[in-house]
Amino acid sequence: MARIFPICSSSSGNATFIGTGGHGILVDVGCSFRSLRNSLDLIDTKIEDIEAIFITHEHSDHIKALEQIVKHTNIPIFAPEPSADYLKTNGIVPDDTTIYDSRGGYKSAAFEVSCFRTSHDSADSVGYRIRFNGELFGICTDTGIVTEEAETALKGCRTVLIESNYDETMLRRNPNYPPDLKRRIMSEKGHLANEDCAAFCETLLRGGTRHLILGHLSKENNTPGTATSCTKRYLEQRGFTEEKDFTLTAAPVMTTGEYIAV
Repeated sequence: MARIFPICSSSSGNATFIGTGGHGILVDVGCSFRSLRNSLDLIDTKIEDIEAIFITHEHSDHIKALEQIVKHTNIPIFAPEPSADYLKTNGIVPDDTTIYDSRGGYKSAAFEVSCFRTSHDSADSVGYRIRFNGELFGICTDTGIVTEEAETALKGCRTVLIESNYDETMLRRNPNYPPDLKRRIMSEKGHLANEDCAAFCETLLRGGTRHLILGHLSKENNTPGTATSCTKRYLEQRGFTEEKDFTLTAAPVMTTGEYIAV
């Protein structure tokens, strides 16, 4: 049975497993190497069972375990070329590390993976469309807007993990965030607000998506209840019914073993 297993998801760390118990891929590795291994153990999977790793971009909350992975395993790594160059230039991985350009796509006996451009303030930033066991999965975080390329790629994905980073009112009222940081988060190169996520979820449902996972929630400017309530309310106002037309969950900051089977 195909499953998606959000290992961690927040402004502090992001990693997602897709596959079956004992075999799969990872999108991002933004927690510690130990946490990653311990989390995979919860679904009877070892780090050696990972077929490939796909990095969305080079920010630390997406690559935290990468140095140790490169040091201790031979798992193939894929990333956008500018992000790969950044990782090598800044000594995060050795300069002779092989990192395949994710824009070339990936295909194996079990998986077919392609990427699409997102809009973020990094060297480069992508999301991923994954086919596994006849099911389509999409992962799209760290994007200030939903790009046309992302919308096209995610259409028809049965399960999508989509960014719902911040509640605009909470962000604007946050006394600990300076104005420049607030503007960065709310910009087209920042992150996706709850309301914008909700509007795109309608597009996803009309394109065939049935399982919605809200990810990359800000710990300071959002809550799981705020994010899910926003999307649920928006969709129900447009005639969709939860459990009948869609399922809706918020990815955990750090997993305790939950996964979604499709």
